Amino acid sequence: MKLKIDKKKLRKITPTENPFLSLANAIIGQQISTKAGNAIRAKFLTLFGKKKVTPENFLKLKTIELRGAGVSPQKLGYLTDLAEKFVDKTIDHKNFHKMSDDEVKEHLVRIKGVGPWTADMFLIFALNRPDILPLGDLGTKKGFQKAFKLKSLPSEKQMLKLAEPHLGDRTTLTLHLWHILDNE
Repeated sequence: MKLKIDKKKLRKITPTENPFLSLANAIIGQQISTKAGNAIRAKFLTLFGKKKVTPENFLKLKTIELRGAGVSPQKLGYLTDLAEKFVDKTIDHKNFHKMSDDEVKEHLVRIKGVGPWTADMFLIFALNRPDILPLGDLGTKKGFQKAFKLKSLPSEKQMLKLAEPHLGDRTTLTLHLWHILDNE
């Protein structure tokens, strides 16, 4: 059954102009509240002053500055790994537009602290890819449960089956599932 989706009600997404910053923001926001993540991101950005947020400029920052902005030691390690992999071209962000979704994910999970969930969020929000269904995302699972009136959270296999009518446009489905949860 294909869900009826009003695209006008969904969040608008603009592709990123700074993949490094998008991934840094994703790492900063992992496993903390949105409010805390936003506060740390704001402090993080002020560390750059008028300089552009680049991996090279990040690597010039002092640990004490980053810790003062609220970046945990573990996330500092992840952000440093991210910056180093951008600088040494292990992460070749200039070719993301040529890569398939799976190739981008495979590329990104080389970064410490970046797993499938973060890669899916990057594909949706930074690259604006049209067919992303984040199977490991709790909001997606709860959205399926609500939209299809399921008694329990669906398995990955169930979600893939329910999403079949939306193949090619599963990002829109994902945004819709999140929207219906946000508007309970």
